[in-house]
Order: sequence, then structure tokens, then C-alpha cells
Amino acid sequence: QVQLVESGGGLVQPGGSLRLSCAASTSIFSSYVMGWYRQAPGKQRELVASISSSGGSTIYADSVKGRFTISRDNGKNTMYLQMNSLKPEDTALYYCKAGIPGARNYWGQGTQVTVSS
Repeated sequence: QVQLVESGGGLVQPGGSLRLSCAASTSIFSSYVMGWYRQAPGKQRELVASISSSGGSTIYADSVKGRFTISRDNGKNTMYLQMNSLKPEDTALYYCKAGIPGARNYWGQGTQVTVSS
């Protein structure tokens, strides 16, 4: 069982920045592919970014490329999402996910990001 705890969300003005963190309670964090997802009211959950177990490979949604950066620190069992140049359309509940191909996925409870003036 893996527990994931997100933090770092909040209210920010358009053009501002936030850094999300996802702390994992597992001794094999470095085995998991990690990802950030988001869900806005009335919309489906969507992938924001994902990072390979080693951190050497990343994938981004087109809508966040060039503005968001995903990273991980396997020594701290933590994944991050640096979000810059935030837009109102980035407003959503942000979730982290941990998974190993062929095995179950684990989800956090989410952290709210609101971009508004």
C-alpha cells in the first residue's frame, strides 16, 4: 500500500507561480512512474505531466508545455510540479499518481489550485 500526500496548492493571480509536492510513503518510490493529473469542475481528469522512475524521461500535456516542470527526488520519496505563468484555465484539483506498469495505481487526495485575480 502506498499513501500519497499532495501539498502546495492555493490561490494565485494569473501569471503567478506555485510548486506542488507529492510525498509518498513507500520504500520503493524509485520503482514507481509518477504523474500529476488535474480535474476541473465538470471536466474529466486529465494528465498534466508524468515522469519515469529514474526521472530521466518526462511527458507533458500540450497545454502546460513550457510553463510547468515535473521533477522528483527519489532520496526524499517526493515528486514536484513547478507551475509558472499560471492561467485561469489551470484552475483544478491536482492529484498525484504512482504506478508500476502491470500493477495497481495509487492516487493522492488532491490539492486545489485556483488561478484568479
